[in-house]
Amino acid sequence: MPIRTDVTTLTKKGQVTIPKRIREYLGIKPRDRVKFEIEKGVVKIKPAKALDSNFGKVKPKRRPEDFKRMRELFEKRVGEQAGKEA
Repeated sequence: MPIRTDVTTLTKKGQVTIPKRIREYLGIKPRDRVKFEIEKGVVKIKPAKALDSNFGKVKPKRRPEDFKRMRELFEKRVGEQAGKEA
């Protein structure tokens, strides 16, 4: 049994206005994306998280490369090879 029920009208373009209290409950604002899911005959609406909102939440499998250290090793190796050629 639904706790809250709101009714809105479908436009000719197939658009509906999400009622204010539903938008507030979902925490969505203008220009936010929403997704619709159909589950067991019920349509659900949920905020669609932007891809960048997950940035930093997944830990890498290995430590990121230390590019400063890589450059130092590269310069050292190039220097060693240049010394052998001279």
